[in-house]
Amino acid sequence: MFARVLTYAGAEHIDEGIRFVRDDAVPILRQQHGYRGVAVSADRSGGVLGVVSRWESEADREASDGALAKTREDGRRLIGGTLTVELFEEVVWEVAEPPVAGSSVIRLRRTSMDPAKIDENLEFFRAVAVPEMRATPGFQAVRNMINRQDGTGMVGTVWADRAAMEAGEAAGAARRQRAAAERGVSFGEESSREIAFIERP
Repeated sequence: MFARVLTYAGAEHIDEGIRFVRDDAVPILRQQHGYRGVAVSADRSGGVLGVVSRWESEADREASDGALAKTREDGRRLIGGTLTVELFEEVVWEVAEPPVAGSSVIRLRRTSMDPAKIDENLEFFRAVAVPEMRATPGFQAVRNMINRQDGTGMVGTVWADRAAMEAGEAAGAARRQRAAAERGVSFGEESSREIAFIERP
């Protein structure tokens, strides 16, 4: 799968933005070949609204860009703030329990690694990190996205609620320390958000 990630920073009208994605953007997304779903997350205190759409292939994602460019700009004017568009390969999407809009929460972390080590690190992530996450109470899903050209990426872990997310933080911190020390993975900015909307075609 492939992903397009929109981040509205300094968002002034988050609820209006959520409705815009649901009522205006989703009908256009559904018309695009290879569309496989969209999720909206929000950090209200930080003024951040995130939208990630999933695509069957890189070609499908690229072909949709023309149809969605105006919609993204309409959204930016409505939501306010600045818009960043990023493209990733979705290399892991593991679901233990389907996330629920309105109650599930997500913690997103920026990652960076040597592009030459991506596949090796992904094998470790699938074999070791994912089973450990699955064993943590309240864990619902994890998405790992990467840019194979420069090694930058994002990992999002989804939890049933904030209490579960915070309870799992100690184990998560230990995994990140191990990944940094043993595999050269760097971890950057993080963001904790509510899951505001999910579309699963």
